[in-house]
Amino acid sequence: MTPKYVILIPQYNDWEALNLLIERINEDVAADTLAATSLVIVDDCSSQDLERLAPFGGQKVQIVRLYRNLGHQRAIAIGLSYIAKEVACDKVIVMDADGEDAPKDINALVAASKKSPDRIIFAQRTKRQESFTFRFFYGIYKFIFRQLTGKVITFGNFSLIPQRRLQNLVRVSEIWNNFPGGIIKSRIPYEAVPTERGKRLAGESKMNFVSLVLHGLSTISVLIDVTAVRILIFSIGMSVAALFVIFVVLFLKWINNASPGWASTLSSALLIVVLQSFLISLFLVFMVLQYRTQQQFIPVLQYRDFIEKVEDMDSSQSSVHGL
Repeated sequence: MTPKYVILIPQYNDWEALNLLIERINEDVAADTLAATSLVIVDDCSSQDLERLAPFGGQKVQIVRLYRNLGHQRAIAIGLSYIAKEVACDKVIVMDADGEDAPKDINALVAASKKSPDRIIFAQRTKRQESFTFRFFYGIYKFIFRQLTGKVITFGNFSLIPQRRLQNLVRVSEIWNNFPGGIIKSRIPYEAVPTERGKRLAGESKMNFVSLVLHGLSTISVLIDVTAVRILIFSIGMSVAALFVIFVVLFLKWINNASPGWASTLSSALLIVVLQSFLISLFLVFMVLQYRTQQQFIPVLQYRDFIEKVEDMDSSQSSVHGL
Protein backbone atom coordinates (compact mmCIF):
# COMPACT_ATOMS: atom_id res chain seq x y z
CA MET A 1 0.00 0.00 0.00
CA THR A 2 1.39 3.41 -1.00
CA PRO A 3 1.93 5.71 2.00
CA LYS A 4 0.05 9.00 2.17
CA TYR A 5 2.33 11.98 1.60
CA VAL A 6 1.88 15.68 2.32
CA ILE A 7 4.13 18.25 0.67
CA LEU A 8 4.54 21.31 2.91
CA ILE A 9 5.49 24.50 1.05
CA PRO A 10 5.92 27.82 2.91
CA GLN A 11 5.78 30.92 0.72
CA TYR A 12 5.72 34.70 0.89
CA ASN A 13 4.79 36.68 -2.25
CA ASP A 14 6.03 33.82 -4.44
CA TRP A 15 2.79 32.72 -6.12
CA GLU A 16 4.25 32.71 -9.64
CA ALA A 17 7.13 30.43 -8.70
CA LEU A 18 4.75 28.27 -6.64
CA ASN A 19 2.50 27.67 -9.65
CA LEU A 20 5.48 26.65 -11.76
CA LEU A 21 6.64 24.38 -8.92
CA ILE A 22 3.26 22.63 -8.77
CA GLU A 23 3.47 22.00 -12.52
CA ARG A 24 6.95 20.51 -12.06
CA ILE A 25 5.69 18.31 -9.23
CA ASN A 26 2.93 17.00 -11.52
CA GLU A 27 5.54 16.16 -14.18
CA ASP A 28 8.50 14.88 -12.15
CA VAL A 29 7.11 12.99 -9.16
CA ALA A 30 6.44 9.27 -9.68
CA ALA A 31 2.80 8.58 -10.54
CA ASP A 32 2.08 6.29 -7.59
CA THR A 33 3.60 8.77 -5.14
CA LEU A 34 1.79 11.74 -6.70
CA ALA A 35 -1.58 9.96 -6.53
CA ALA A 36 -1.15 9.59 -2.74
CA THR A 37 0.10 13.14 -2.15
CA SER A 38 -1.60 16.29 -0.85
CA LEU A 39 -0.30 19.87 -0.70
CA VAL A 40 -0.27 22.14 2.33
CA ILE A 41 0.84 25.67 1.43
CA VAL A 42 1.63 28.01 4.32
CA ASP A 43 1.02 31.59 3.19
CA ASP A 44 3.24 33.70 5.43
CA CYS A 45 0.83 36.69 5.31
CA SER A 46 1.66 37.63 1.72
CA SER A 47 0.97 41.19 0.61
CA GLN A 48 0.19 39.93 -2.93
CA ASP A 49 -3.14 38.25 -3.65
CA LEU A 50 -3.43 34.81 -5.19
CA GLU A 51 -4.97 35.13 -8.66
CA ARG A 52 -4.97 31.44 -9.51
CA LEU A 53 -3.42 28.23 -8.31
CA ALA A 54 -2.11 25.72 -10.82
CA PRO A 55 -4.04 22.41 -10.91
CA PHE A 56 -2.44 19.73 -8.78
CA GLY A 57 -2.31 16.15 -10.03
CA GLY A 58 -2.47 14.59 -6.58
CA GLN A 59 -5.12 14.78 -3.89
CA LYS A 60 -6.37 17.88 -2.06
CA VAL A 61 -4.64 21.25 -1.70
CA GLN A 62 -4.88 23.42 1.42
CA ILE A 63 -3.62 26.95 1.96
CA VAL A 64 -2.90 27.85 5.58
CA ARG A 65 -3.14 31.64 5.96
CA LEU A 66 -1.18 33.25 8.81
CA TYR A 67 -2.22 36.38 10.68
CA ARG A 68 1.23 37.97 10.35
CA ASN A 69 4.54 37.44 8.62
CA LEU A 70 6.69 35.21 10.80
CA GLY A 71 9.52 34.27 8.47
CA HIS A 72 10.37 31.09 6.59
CA GLN A 73 11.46 28.92 9.52
CA ARG A 74 8.48 29.69 11.71
CA ALA A 75 6.09 29.18 8.80
CA ILE A 76 7.56 25.68 8.46
CA ALA A 77 7.11 25.04 12.20
CA ILE A 78 3.46 26.10 12.03
CA GLY A 79 2.86 24.03 8.89
CA LEU A 80 4.37 20.92 10.48
CA SER A 81 2.31 21.43 13.64
CA TYR A 82 -0.89 21.87 11.61
CA ILE A 83 -0.21 18.68 9.65
CA ALA A 84 0.68 16.74 12.81
CA LYS A 85 -2.65 17.66 14.42
CA GLU A 86 -5.06 18.15 11.53
CA VAL A 87 -3.94 16.12 8.48
CA ALA A 88 -3.84 12.33 8.23
CA CYS A 89 -0.65 11.22 6.50
CA ASP A 90 2.29 8.85 6.74
CA LYS A 91 5.11 11.15 5.63
CA VAL A 92 5.68 14.88 5.16
CA ILE A 93 7.94 16.44 2.53
CA VAL A 94 9.17 19.98 3.27
CA MET A 95 10.34 22.07 0.31
CA ASP A 96 10.68 25.73 -0.69
CA ALA A 97 8.32 27.42 -3.13
CA ASP A 98 10.96 28.95 -5.40
CA GLY A 99 11.89 25.72 -7.21
CA GLU A 100 15.47 25.52 -5.91
CA ASP A 101 14.36 22.29 -4.25
CA ALA A 102 13.91 20.24 -7.43
CA PRO A 103 10.67 18.17 -7.48
CA LYS A 104 12.46 15.28 -9.21
CA ASP A 105 14.52 14.81 -6.03
CA ILE A 106 11.34 13.90 -4.15
CA ASN A 107 11.67 10.48 -5.77
CA ALA A 108 15.16 10.11 -4.25
CA LEU A 109 13.87 11.11 -0.81
CA VAL A 110 11.02 8.61 -1.07
CA ALA A 111 13.40 5.82 -2.13
CA ALA A 112 15.78 6.59 0.76
CA SER A 113 12.86 6.65 3.19
CA LYS A 114 11.83 3.17 2.14
CA LYS A 115 15.30 1.94 3.14
CA SER A 116 15.31 3.92 6.40
CA PRO A 117 11.63 4.31 7.33
CA ASP A 118 12.33 5.58 10.86
CA ARG A 119 14.69 8.41 9.88
CA ILE A 120 14.27 11.94 8.58
CA ILE A 121 15.75 12.14 5.09
CA PHE A 122 17.43 15.39 4.04
CA ALA A 123 18.46 16.50 0.56
CA GLN A 124 22.20 17.17 0.85
CA ARG A 125 23.32 19.98 -1.44
CA THR A 126 26.28 18.88 -3.57
CA LYS A 127 26.18 21.84 -5.98
CA ARG A 128 24.73 25.32 -5.63
CA GLN A 129 23.53 27.68 -8.36
CA GLU A 130 24.00 31.01 -6.53
CA SER A 131 26.58 33.67 -7.33
CA PHE A 132 30.23 33.35 -6.33
CA THR A 133 29.78 36.04 -3.64
CA PHE A 134 26.89 34.19 -2.03
CA ARG A 135 28.74 30.86 -2.13
CA PHE A 136 31.87 32.50 -0.67
CA PHE A 137 30.04 33.93 2.34
CA TYR A 138 28.02 30.73 2.70
CA GLY A 139 31.32 28.84 2.93
CA ILE A 140 32.47 31.22 5.67
CA TYR A 141 29.20 30.62 7.50
CA LYS A 142 29.64 26.84 7.36
CA PHE A 143 33.22 27.17 8.66
CA ILE A 144 32.16 29.37 11.59
CA PHE A 145 29.22 27.07 12.32
CA ARG A 146 31.54 24.07 12.53
CA GLN A 147 34.01 25.87 14.79
CA LEU A 148 31.32 27.12 17.17
CA THR A 149 29.14 24.02 17.31
CA GLY A 150 31.35 21.12 16.25
CA LYS A 151 28.67 20.15 13.71
CA VAL A 152 28.71 20.07 9.92
CA ILE A 153 25.56 21.26 8.16
CA THR A 154 25.22 20.50 4.45
CA PHE A 155 21.44 20.55 4.10
CA GLY A 156 18.54 22.97 4.33
CA ASN A 157 14.77 22.60 4.64
CA PHE A 158 14.21 20.08 1.80
CA SER A 159 13.46 16.85 3.64
CA LEU A 160 11.09 13.93 4.18
CA ILE A 161 9.73 13.30 7.68
CA PRO A 162 7.97 10.06 8.71
CA GLN A 163 4.86 10.42 10.87
CA ARG A 164 6.50 9.12 14.05
CA ARG A 165 9.35 11.61 13.77
CA LEU A 166 6.89 14.37 12.88
CA GLN A 167 5.22 13.91 16.25
CA ASN A 168 8.64 14.16 17.91
CA LEU A 169 9.68 17.17 15.85
CA VAL A 170 6.68 19.44 16.49
CA ARG A 171 7.49 19.23 20.20
CA VAL A 172 11.04 20.51 19.64
CA SER A 173 11.05 24.20 20.53
CA GLU A 174 14.21 24.90 18.51
CA ILE A 175 12.49 24.43 15.13
CA TRP A 176 10.73 27.74 15.82
CA ASN A 177 14.05 29.47 15.10
CA ASN A 178 15.69 27.06 12.68
CA PHE A 179 14.26 23.86 11.22
CA PRO A 180 17.45 21.88 10.34
CA GLY A 181 19.25 23.18 13.44
CA GLY A 182 16.35 22.03 15.60
CA ILE A 183 16.62 18.51 14.19
CA ILE A 184 20.35 18.44 14.91
CA LYS A 185 19.72 19.67 18.46
CA SER A 186 16.90 17.18 19.08
CA ARG A 187 19.10 14.19 18.11
CA ILE A 188 16.27 12.74 16.04
CA PRO A 189 17.96 10.25 13.67
CA TYR A 190 18.42 11.51 10.13
CA GLU A 191 20.45 10.89 7.02
CA ALA A 192 21.03 12.74 3.77
CA VAL A 193 20.93 11.92 0.06
CA PRO A 194 23.02 13.95 -2.42
CA THR A 195 21.10 16.35 -4.67
CA GLU A 196 21.91 19.39 -6.79
CA ARG A 197 20.42 22.74 -5.85
CA GLY A 198 18.05 23.89 -8.60
CA LYS A 199 17.45 27.35 -10.03
CA ARG A 200 14.69 29.72 -8.98
CA LEU A 201 11.67 29.28 -11.28
CA ALA A 202 10.44 32.89 -11.17
CA GLY A 203 11.00 36.18 -9.38
CA GLU A 204 14.04 37.20 -7.37
CA SER A 205 15.55 35.56 -4.33
CA LYS A 206 14.75 37.22 -1.00
CA MET A 207 18.02 35.92 0.48
CA ASN A 208 20.59 38.72 0.69
CA PHE A 209 23.67 39.30 2.81
CA VAL A 210 21.67 40.47 5.82
CA SER A 211 19.27 37.52 5.50
CA LEU A 212 22.22 35.13 5.28
CA VAL A 213 23.74 36.57 8.46
CA LEU A 214 20.42 36.34 10.30
CA HIS A 215 19.93 32.78 9.06
CA GLY A 216 23.41 31.82 10.25
CA LEU A 217 22.91 33.41 13.65
CA SER A 218 19.53 31.70 14.10
CA THR A 219 21.11 28.32 13.29
CA ILE A 220 23.94 28.89 15.76
CA SER A 221 21.47 30.13 18.41
CA VAL A 222 19.71 26.76 18.34
CA LEU A 223 22.96 25.16 19.55
CA ILE A 224 23.85 28.05 21.86
CA ASP A 225 24.59 25.77 24.84
CA VAL A 226 27.32 23.93 22.94
CA THR A 227 28.51 27.20 21.41
CA ALA A 228 28.79 28.88 24.83
CA VAL A 229 30.86 26.05 26.27
CA ARG A 230 33.17 25.97 23.25
CA ILE A 231 33.66 29.75 23.50
CA LEU A 232 34.47 29.36 27.21
CA ILE A 233 37.02 26.64 26.46
CA PHE A 234 38.54 28.84 23.74
CA SER A 235 38.72 31.77 26.19
CA ILE A 236 40.44 29.61 28.77
CA GLY A 237 42.96 28.49 26.15
CA MET A 238 43.61 32.08 25.10
CA SER A 239 43.94 33.07 28.75
CA VAL A 240 46.59 30.43 29.30
CA ALA A 241 48.44 31.64 26.21
CA ALA A 242 48.19 35.27 27.36
CA LEU A 243 49.45 34.38 30.83
CA PHE A 244 52.40 32.61 29.25
CA VAL A 245 53.19 35.77 27.22
CA ILE A 246 52.93 37.87 30.39
CA PHE A 247 55.35 35.49 32.13
CA VAL A 248 57.81 35.82 29.22
CA VAL A 249 57.52 39.62 29.28
CA LEU A 250 58.13 39.76 33.02
CA PHE A 251 61.09 37.41 32.65
CA LEU A 252 62.61 39.68 29.98
CA LYS A 253 62.09 42.66 32.24
CA TRP A 254 63.69 40.80 35.16
CA ILE A 255 66.86 40.15 33.12
CA ASN A 256 66.81 43.80 31.98
CA ASN A 257 66.17 42.93 28.32
CA ALA A 258 62.98 45.01 27.80
CA SER A 259 62.38 48.66 26.90
CA PRO A 260 61.29 50.91 29.79
CA GLY A 261 57.51 50.87 30.25
CA TRP A 262 56.98 48.33 27.47
CA ALA A 263 56.71 45.29 29.71
CA SER A 264 54.21 46.75 32.16
CA THR A 265 52.02 48.22 29.39
CA LEU A 266 51.84 44.95 27.43
CA SER A 267 51.30 42.86 30.56
CA SER A 268 48.48 45.11 31.79
CA ALA A 269 46.75 45.09 28.38
CA LEU A 270 46.94 41.32 28.08
CA LEU A 271 45.68 40.85 31.63
CA ILE A 272 42.65 43.09 30.95
CA VAL A 273 41.84 41.21 27.73
CA VAL A 274 42.14 37.86 29.51
CA LEU A 275 39.82 38.89 32.35
CA GLN A 276 37.24 40.42 30.03
CA SER A 277 37.06 37.47 27.63
CA PHE A 278 36.88 34.94 30.45
CA LEU A 279 34.17 36.81 32.38
CA ILE A 280 32.07 37.40 29.24
CA SER A 281 32.31 33.72 28.29
CA LEU A 282 31.43 32.64 31.82
CA PHE A 283 28.47 35.04 31.85
CA LEU A 284 27.26 33.59 28.52
CA VAL A 285 27.41 30.05 29.90
CA PHE A 286 25.37 31.00 32.97
CA MET A 287 22.80 32.79 30.77
CA VAL A 288 22.38 29.61 28.73
CA LEU A 289 22.00 27.50 31.87
CA GLN A 290 19.39 29.92 33.21
CA TYR A 291 17.52 29.80 29.89
CA ARG A 292 17.28 26.01 30.10
CA THR A 293 15.27 26.30 33.33
CA GLN A 294 12.56 28.42 31.69
CA GLN A 295 9.42 27.14 30.01
CA GLN A 296 9.98 26.93 26.25
CA PHE A 297 7.74 27.56 23.25
CA ILE A 298 6.32 24.29 21.89
CA PRO A 299 5.05 24.77 18.30
CA VAL A 300 2.37 22.07 18.34
CA LEU A 301 0.75 23.56 21.46
CA GLN A 302 0.56 27.17 20.22
CA TYR A 303 0.47 27.06 16.41
CA ARG A 304 -3.29 27.76 16.24
CA ASP A 305 -2.76 31.28 17.59
CA PHE A 306 -1.03 32.26 14.33
CA ILE A 307 -3.45 30.73 11.79
CA GLU A 308 -6.13 33.03 10.40
CA LYS A 309 -7.90 30.47 8.22
CA VAL A 310 -7.42 27.37 6.09
CA GLU A 311 -8.60 27.26 2.48
CA ASP A 312 -9.46 23.96 0.83
CA MET A 313 -8.66 24.34 -2.86
CA ASP A 314 -9.67 22.49 -6.01
CA SER A 315 -8.72 23.25 -9.61
CA SER A 316 -11.35 25.99 -10.00
CA GLN A 317 -12.34 27.45 -6.63
CA SER A 318 -11.60 27.46 -2.91
CA SER A 319 -13.77 27.00 0.15
CA VAL A 320 -12.73 28.48 3.45
CA HIS A 321 -13.24 26.97 6.87
CA GLY A 322 -11.97 27.98 10.27
CA LEU A 323 -9.92 25.85 12.57
